[in-house]
Amino acid sequence: MIGKVKAHTNIALVKYWGKKDSGLIIPYTDSLSLTLDEFYTTTAVEFSDDLEHDEFKIDGNPVNEKNFVKLTNFMSHIRDLSGVTQYASVSSKNHVPISAGLASSASAFAALAAAGAKAAGLDLTRQELSRVARRGSGSATRSIFGGLVEWHRGYDDVSSFAEPIQEKLDFGLEMIAILLDTNIKKVSSRSGMQSVVATSPYYASWIDVVQNDMGLMKEAIKNKDINRIGKIAELNAMRMHALNMSAEPSFTYFNSETLKTIELIHDLRNQGINCYYTLDAGPNVKVIYDRKNRDRILKALQIEFKRDQLVVAHPGPGIEYIDC
Repeated sequence: MIGKVKAHTNIALVKYWGKKDSGLIIPYTDSLSLTLDEFYTTTAVEFSDDLEHDEFKIDGNPVNEKNFVKLTNFMSHIRDLSGVTQYASVSSKNHVPISAGLASSASAFAALAAAGAKAAGLDLTRQELSRVARRGSGSATRSIFGGLVEWHRGYDDVSSFAEPIQEKLDFGLEMIAILLDTNIKKVSSRSGMQSVVATSPYYASWIDVVQNDMGLMKEAIKNKDINRIGKIAELNAMRMHALNMSAEPSFTYFNSETLKTIELIHDLRNQGINCYYTLDAGPNVKVIYDRKNRDRILKALQIEFKRDQLVVAHPGPGIEYIDC
């Protein structure tokens, strides 16, 4: 009864930012993301008669009490699905900064869902696994799959799931993650969303924005139009972050380096270098571009940033099972 899985993070090109049902983690809107190869989590799960409670270690360290409660509730969902009654020993290794706006929870819960299901003897499809992963983190539902992925918001546990649009990309979409600050953010994604939904006077408009952007984004993907993909993703991200500033109390994930980096991307475009940016719930900027422009963009960015701050990420795979 052992399962070990590697799952990659994803970055939303069209974001959801708000839950209609926080228990089941059902969002108000659909969303669309790109899974990345450079950031991932590897998780091993083993159920055992010898344990008196679940045990969780991340990078060799026991989790804090808050995360323990969240994780053991997640494992209880897997026990309910499988009929397994034993507690689990869970060991995860992250190759992505935690709670820094780089989607660490997406890879973490996608890996945990798949490893936990395998260890519990569940034979689930990837669509079913996406539903399980969603119960831990909304974005995790998309990290079950590789490449470009759509999360259907649905209206209940069965209808809210992700599916791939194109897992193996046949065009040159890439990202560079600019690591400006990898410390844990002050406002979690979960609390940020709750605040925006409860207090922003513009939230109803956001739902319409996302519906429109989803249609435009899927058309751009169909046409393999990377510049159009970048433009839509950039505008969608900035409108999401505008919601945060319209909440009460207002908040932002940006810092001074974020704003400087955004301005730098604008300057590169003005110089004729086609690139765009997106940001999740954190200060770190992701640059969207066609791989044929990678060298020019890297050369320009290295004037302002250290090379180890620039992570070139290609479209990544879905979950991968590892032999124990």
